[in-house]
Amino acid sequence: MALKDIVSTGKKSTRDGFGAGLHEVGKKNKNVVALCADLVGSLKMQAFIKENPERFFQVGIAEANMMGIAAGLATTGKIPYTGTFANFSTGRVYDQIRQSIAYSDKNVKICASHAGLTLGEDGATHQILEDIGMMKMLPGMTVINPCDYNQTKAATIALADHHGPAYLRFGRPGWPIFMPEGEFEIGKAIVMSEGTDVTIIATGHLVWKAVEAAKELEAEGLSVELINIHTIKPLDEEAILKSVKKTGAVVTCEEHNYLGGLGESVAGLLARKQPTPQEFVATDDTFGESGTADQLLEKYGLGTKDVVAKAKAVLARK
Repeated sequence: MALKDIVSTGKKSTRDGFGAGLHEVGKKNKNVVALCADLVGSLKMQAFIKENPERFFQVGIAEANMMGIAAGLATTGKIPYTGTFANFSTGRVYDQIRQSIAYSDKNVKICASHAGLTLGEDGATHQILEDIGMMKMLPGMTVINPCDYNQTKAATIALADHHGPAYLRFGRPGWPIFMPEGEFEIGKAIVMSEGTDVTIIATGHLVWKAVEAAKELEAEGLSVELINIHTIKPLDEEAILKSVKKTGAVVTCEEHNYLGGLGESVAGLLARKQPTPQEFVATDDTFGESGTADQLLEKYGLGTKDVVAKAKAVLARK
């Protein structure tokens, strides 16, 4: 695919993609059940609930209890999808996830909305930037961070056929829709454009920023290989190594702390198998603050211009 062909067809939030995917997978698989901790509207679960009221459990503001109930439902053959904000899906309930879900390999899908800085005005207490690190460290936990409405919908559907605990991370704001509808393969990176000068690897909302940056760099005569990493664990090591062996330079982009996130996973891979200059577009060991999504991405160094700057910085190190 050429960069010029990657265009936005409109805006919808990734949480809308989750709601649409949950509704569709609920029709296809009668073992799918949903639980929510008092945030049905925010998680866009209304369509599933309307069609499947007997398969929905409103737990209230009791997230730890929700994880325990989900684990119990999984033991009966159900496929539970839990829904609340990313902060409450991980930080508040880490012990329950570790002990009741991950340790015994329960088939629970932890679905986490309002992740990262783009939560916006709700501020630092809700803008979790550590969740990917927390979840990827749990043995057996699959970690997925899709980039737009279409990809989130497809990921939500695909999780029903994937056995084992999984963490699905998505966001609040309207965001460009630029990925095609269709199949979603867990653990398989998507090479969105091929290039020879620098590899840009991005996840979640930052994929769109990486697309914009790659177009700017290409306009300046640079050849960019752009990789959409929707699955952070298991990481598509083959795709990353193939790319960096060709380009010899890499930039990782994520709406997450540089500690524990996608960039750290890529750095670990490269240290073991293909030492390569790397720059990080990520938050710098900090909490967020209140503001609009765009203001916060700009302030914390996650904007298009930051991706461009880091690409030029890593090229200077080749």
